[in-house]
Amino acid sequence: MPQLAQRVGRAKPSAIMVIAEKAKQLKAQGRDIISFSIGVPNFLPGEHVYAAARESLERDSGQYGSNRGAEPLLDAFLKHIEALGFSGYGRMNLSIGIGAKQVLYNLAEALLDEGEEICFAAPYWTTYRDIADIVGARINVLPCPSTQNYKLTPAQLEEALKRKPKVFLFNNPSNPTGMVYTGEEIAALADVLVRYPDTWIITDDIYNSMVFDGIGYHNFVFARPELRERLVFVDSVSKTYGMPGWRVGMLAGPESVAKAVTTLNSNHITSVPEVITAAAVAAFSGPQDVPQAKCAEFAQKRDIVVAALRAIPGVICPRPQGAFYAFPDISVAFGKSHNGTPINSDVDVCAALLEAKGVACVPGSAFGEPHSLRISYTCPTAQLQPGLERIQQFFAELQ
Repeated sequence: MPQLAQRVGRAKPSAIMVIAEKAKQLKAQGRDIISFSIGVPNFLPGEHVYAAARESLERDSGQYGSNRGAEPLLDAFLKHIEALGFSGYGRMNLSIGIGAKQVLYNLAEALLDEGEEICFAAPYWTTYRDIADIVGARINVLPCPSTQNYKLTPAQLEEALKRKPKVFLFNNPSNPTGMVYTGEEIAALADVLVRYPDTWIITDDIYNSMVFDGIGYHNFVFARPELRERLVFVDSVSKTYGMPGWRVGMLAGPESVAKAVTTLNSNHITSVPEVITAAAVAAFSGPQDVPQAKCAEFAQKRDIVVAALRAIPGVICPRPQGAFYAFPDISVAFGKSHNGTPINSDVDVCAALLEAKGVACVPGSAFGEPHSLRISYTCPTAQLQPGLERIQQFFAELQ
């Protein structure tokens, strides 16, 4: 029998989706399950988004769209990034994808030849490693433990860039930690980046509108504009606008990169459908009251989650300032047991927590940090406190 391509053997199912599927199965069996696993915002976009989609259906042309993205979408995205602080970009600096995940995959295809190096900090979003493996890149992971608030330091970045990686991939605000870099921290990293001109920079910043405590969103090009010629900014409608299922991702970067991604689009997705485009335009350019209200709600939930986790003896939880995740260090549980079940790893913690208490979390090892677990706190508010109490009970029962 003919064999599959070798790259398929390097592709792995999402660890996050595996946990979410297990929780769904248990719920279907009648178990009372509270899920802190999957990273979805769990709210719907404003009515103006649906109105735009309905209107688009009524005048649907049935034709192929632009490989780069429809002009109204490009223009709406330009206004969106100008409000963030990006200036001087035009349509030729942009391209689309079926969600930010596909944009990142296209960027890996466009920027990395097999055997070339990509570096990124851990904890990292699981897909970073998966995509790098599929395209055959060498991976240099930069460990950033809870003792440094899960943040990359300039010294770490300097050492990584001395290896001359082809790509440096950066995530701010962070999935899975919820940590946000200050303007000063971004500027310090940018000062390092300017000294290594042969490395592409990708900033995957799809949570840029979900920032708390007045810390603000910052990007390397704001601090050092000369980085613009090799920096690619990635965004999406998924998290900010409650539209993960609509699958619209965007990039802004050098014309050569946007052109390369657009060419790749012409060979697989062709375009984003008209109705989806119309919805995305409305999200970017319409009223922002829903995402603003949700950002405030998530900040309040963050306070509840952090207080509950820090009340558990031995658990360390750096205070997240964005997105909708907490990433506590739960290694205090290692070497203990729960109702006779040995606990020796983050995977053991999550398995026992789901089985014993009906709470689904994702092991930190899926994100390159095996001392922790990820909590996505976008569940209904009524489930939040009970879920946290179950986690506290679990740790209190360890022996």
